[in-house]
Amino acid sequence: MTPNQHDAESAVERDDDLLTRNQASEFLQRFGIRMKPTTLARAWSVGNGPPCRHIRGKPLYPRGVLRGWAEAQDSGLRRASWERPAGARRAP
Repeated sequence: MTPNQHDAESAVERDDDLLTRNQASEFLQRFGIRMKPTTLARAWSVGNGPPCRHIRGKPLYPRGVLRGWAEAQDSGLRRASWERPAGARRAP
């Protein structure tokens, strides 16, 4: 493997890459979600943030799971506040 091939492989983002809270915070900005690492910690503790795993007590976010969570936060385009997002069902 040449040095250029190794650099190209290390630059590829894989869904199973584990991100620290700082990295996750930066990654979420791509989706227009601004959450500081401390906000991610608080959101995880109350159950409304992206899921993460802990390895030796350190929270790590799989990139693919983080991407899925970020995409699920998007309501899509709506013409008015009363309009339900596409695919949303009315509460019983």
